[in-house]
Amino acid sequence: MAAAPAAAAVAVLVVAALAATLAAAGDDDPGAACARRPVVFAFGDSNTDTGGVAAGMGYYYPLPEGRAFFRRATGRLCDGRLVIDYLCESLNMSYLSPYLEALGSDFTGGANFAISGSATLPRSAPFSLHIQVQQFLHFKQRSFELVAHGGSAPVDADGFRNALYLIDIGQNDLSAVFGSGAPYDDIVHLKIPAFISEIKDAIMTLYCNGAKNFWVHGTGPLGCLPQKLAAPRADDGDLDSSGCLKTLNNGAYEFNNQLCAACDELRSQLRGATIVYTDVLLVKYDLVANHSAYGFEEPLMLCCGYGGPPYNYNANLSCLGPGFRVCEDGAKFVS
Repeated sequence: MAAAPAAAAVAVLVVAALAATLAAAGDDDPGAACARRPVVFAFGDSNTDTGGVAAGMGYYYPLPEGRAFFRRATGRLCDGRLVIDYLCESLNMSYLSPYLEALGSDFTGGANFAISGSATLPRSAPFSLHIQVQQFLHFKQRSFELVAHGGSAPVDADGFRNALYLIDIGQNDLSAVFGSGAPYDDIVHLKIPAFISEIKDAIMTLYCNGAKNFWVHGTGPLGCLPQKLAAPRADDGDLDSSGCLKTLNNGAYEFNNQLCAACDELRSQLRGATIVYTDVLLVKYDLVANHSAYGFEEPLMLCCGYGGPPYNYNANLSCLGPGFRVCEDGAKFVS
């Protein structure tokens, strides 16, 4: 379970990056831009999922999930709001509804295709980035069909064209490949390029279908996650000064470097497109390294889990499982 205060801290960078996106994109008619209703389409994993996996898989996440803000279960793997929620608030729009949620959804401000546990590869796995993009294309096609038959669609052609397309994925790919025991050089030179290729393909597909404003998030500090730190290790030689695993974080840095380079390449190729890359790793790592400055007391221990200090993580007894323990004040925990 992610802690809401950490998401709020990261959201400061999110809003700044959004401002950069809009400023870079510009508009031939500033007045029309101000009057236009914001539209956001999101793709990714649990960092962005606002209830997709709960709807798609029939899961139910009771409190403490959602306890810090919504005071009810929302399907988010978080005790409060995610970065995407703060983004919507900054745009004065409703929170994004999960694409797979059949009841009570409002797609007038866009849709959230992100699903917890998703990765870029394999493509055929539910719900890979490729499948999420295909779902978006279906959503867009059906919207146009409704209009063509005299009905109304939640998003019109102008909305699709000027929407912000957010992509935040890759953490699960990295986690899986490091967990497989693959050599580090293979991860850097073979696996990561394959993941980046999928993200590039997603951007290209969206662009060819009218999208022009892209916001791409890098991955976070994988080596600072309690579930990774709790894994058995021979010694502490791989820990850095903040207590995080250097090898995993180096892999995350490499992923982000390659993703940033891919965004630079696409920016030069896709005419009229605005592609903003945001390195959230630096921000999230700073929350761990300088946690006390932000009011956190436990940078590397789960608020909700099992096992107690130092990480409160047990692979067989996770949050919401039998015997799990939850902290009283999630605002003191980064995770």
